[in-house]
Amino acid sequence: MSTPVISQVQQEQGQSPNTRRSLFRRLEKVLQRPLVSYYTSVSANRPASIEDSDADIIDGVLRELDLSKGLALLINSHGGYGEAAERIINVCRSASGTGEFWAIVPGKAKSAATMICFGASKIMMGASSELGPIDPQLTVTEDAKRKRFSVWNLVEGYKELFQKAVKEKGNLEPYLLQLKAYDARDIKEWETAIALAEDIAVRSLASGMLKGESEANIRKKIHMFLTPEEKKSHGRPIYGGEAKSCSLEIDNFESKGNLGKLIYELHVRTANFVRTKAYKCVESKDAGFSAPYED
Repeated sequence: MSTPVISQVQQEQGQSPNTRRSLFRRLEKVLQRPLVSYYTSVSANRPASIEDSDADIIDGVLRELDLSKGLALLINSHGGYGEAAERIINVCRSASGTGEFWAIVPGKAKSAATMICFGASKIMMGASSELGPIDPQLTVTEDAKRKRFSVWNLVEGYKELFQKAVKEKGNLEPYLLQLKAYDARDIKEWETAIALAEDIAVRSLASGMLKGESEANIRKKIHMFLTPEEKKSHGRPIYGGEAKSCSLEIDNFESKGNLGKLIYELHVRTANFVRTKAYKCVESKDAGFSAPYED
């Protein structure tokens, strides 16, 4: 039985899951494995983070699928908490009948979202798809303005200042005044945060797409992701070619006929839904979860 036109229009206006489910089915035929989308709002006005509870939501959606042939995770997010990314990797691997999953990045998978991609057996990207550095960030409010700092830069700044003070043979006062701005407890916490992000990334790769490589070698290969030294900014994109130069398994979906068009359409529809109707969305062809905006 066909759906009345008026119902179709209402579904389109409300951007119900039914407007996207046919795309999931078509994509699954091409991918030869189930597909799940995971989107968090990337809007500057209403950003949403990758959080610990997201792993439970993804787990709930995956339980409704036959994952004997593995799964593909379509992900679009500015990032969030590294521990949450690690949990999501574990959920996807554990649920998958093959013990692995593919990550598909149609737009932006930055920071902790990049970490999730590190847990995949391969990352599918287009020409404009973005990964990004995973160095932790510190957000503070000064004079009613939110400012974000790279924790790595803060620690390196402290170390550099301290070393200059140690070598100074004359007046120490200028250095001591600047060092007073730092708290040793903060420095320790920042160093721990940097080590945690690196550990999650390296362990995920060592047990996945870079299996067989030593942890020290993996650190060298993904240095671009671990610190702001090369990219200079946490938000600066790392495109597919650059990621591939780090020995990551990158697959260009735009070179595979109709696949790129289907991924693009699903991305545009889901991104618009997350931008206008909900700040977080996890969907498959049969089930889904969304967290609507509150007026």
